Amino acid sequence: MLQINVKLIWNLGADTSLGLPEYKSSGASGADIKANFDIDIRTEGIDLYPGRQLLIPTGLSVEIPEGFEVQIRPRSGLALKNGISIPNSPGTIDSDYRGPLGVIMINFSESIFHISHGDRIAQMVVVPVIRATFELVNKLSSTTRGVRGFGSTGKEKC
Repeated sequence: MLQINVKLIWNLGADTSLGLPEYKSSGASGADIKANFDIDIRTEGIDLYPGRQLLIPTGLSVEIPEGFEVQIRPRSGLALKNGISIPNSPGTIDSDYRGPLGVIMINFSESIFHISHGDRIAQMVVVPVIRATFELVNKLSSTTRGVRGFGSTGKEKC
């Protein structure tokens, strides 16, 4: 298993007692990250209303090695049980970004979802980046699928 060092710093006013992102099992590819609210709303948290989205702070800023990115992905339990997701999933954090790490959360359910200080809100996955060169050509190579789009590789009719 490839292992790299991702550097983190606590943002001013963050609750450092919540700890850094962590993998919850030996096979986990995503490290859980937590909501880390400013002192004035730590006790009450935030309500995420149906159909709305909010930027939830994590209290962290990150330095990712060049050649890698961090993807912020939804937690499957929040999606299944509460209809909570990340609208730009996966959210991408580039290696040259040094600002605060926030998670955009959206409520697809019909109920208010309460986010408390310290709740696990997303997963952070570190992945290698492959950069492409882009070449304009006169014609693309042909394939069996060709130009057939959405649903074209589904089940055949009996």
